[in-house]
Amino acid sequence: MITAAGPMPVADYMRLCLTHPQYGYYIARDPFGADGDFITAPEVSQMFGELIGVWMAAVWRQMGAPDNVRIVELGPGRGTLLADALRATKVVGGFHDAIVLHLIEISPRLQEMQQQRLQIFDLQTAWHTTLTDVPGGPCIIIANEFIDALPVHQVVKQADGWHERIVEIGAGGNLALGVARDPLRLFEATLPPAVRQAPEGAIFEWRPDAIALELGQRARTDGAALIVDYGHAKSGLGDTLQALAGHAFVDPLAAPGEADLTAHVDFEALAQRAELIGAKCHGPLPQRELLGNLGINQRAARLKAQASEKETADIELALARLTAAGPAGMGELFKGLAIADRRLDPLPGFTAPT
Repeated sequence: MITAAGPMPVADYMRLCLTHPQYGYYIARDPFGADGDFITAPEVSQMFGELIGVWMAAVWRQMGAPDNVRIVELGPGRGTLLADALRATKVVGGFHDAIVLHLIEISPRLQEMQQQRLQIFDLQTAWHTTLTDVPGGPCIIIANEFIDALPVHQVVKQADGWHERIVEIGAGGNLALGVARDPLRLFEATLPPAVRQAPEGAIFEWRPDAIALELGQRARTDGAALIVDYGHAKSGLGDTLQALAGHAFVDPLAAPGEADLTAHVDFEALAQRAELIGAKCHGPLPQRELLGNLGINQRAARLKAQASEKETADIELALARLTAAGPAGMGELFKGLAIADRRLDPLPGFTAPT
């Protein structure tokens, strides 16, 4: 395509690598777990999904316990998070009777795994390829490590303005990163004030507004969305595009479609766009704080009380992985942001428990 039509923006390259109907990374593989390329929080411990279930049930009650509510998960993976959440909420009176599951999934292989894992709950379930396909009405939306995989645009500051970063054919016929010849006109006026005075060579990333506006639209009238992902709380500069294969970082250009491509979530930009549509945002909070507010330490203690010595050690390791700071933990880099109906305030998990 590049040979035929010329260089493409990084966002187009990322989208093709991940979702091309034949060669896309997410289309025909199971990338999760020890045998895959990365491990997400639901695969680290059942506690993560259980606490998300607690959050969903608490929000449902706060909504007035509607008798028909859509539980929507964006990018459900193997269905692990939702299975743990549903198991943990069986005891919540009326909750399972009220919910219909809507799963946003583009991979036929993962959809099959989700169906197998969730069939024991005997709940009405529908699959869609986009959030816009989900019918309107009261909803609770979960997006765990979903936004980071949406295509990200990159621009590079040069003397005459901001130029889009592109993927082109470099020396030796290999893919290479470059910059578009012409600057993006009027682009600087749309930048966050904090980055307008960036030095030459600086890189700024942004995602289109569609997902933020859709989440805001869905949540602002009798709904809520919880986004858990890795990223930065404030808009800033930097190149965060990365590729993972076999639990190791690899060159994003080396093997298109064979590695997971992601970029950090700009939580400030996401929240601002959602609030433009009339929703209220809560957070972002570090994952450590969000899970702490939802009771992860108490849940870990209850699990350890019934566990063997080895199981206790595994629980402690999982707890540390989910809540610790630094490169070995997910507690600080990962953050939680909720987008909700303004009447749902305070929102569970975003205030310290009393």
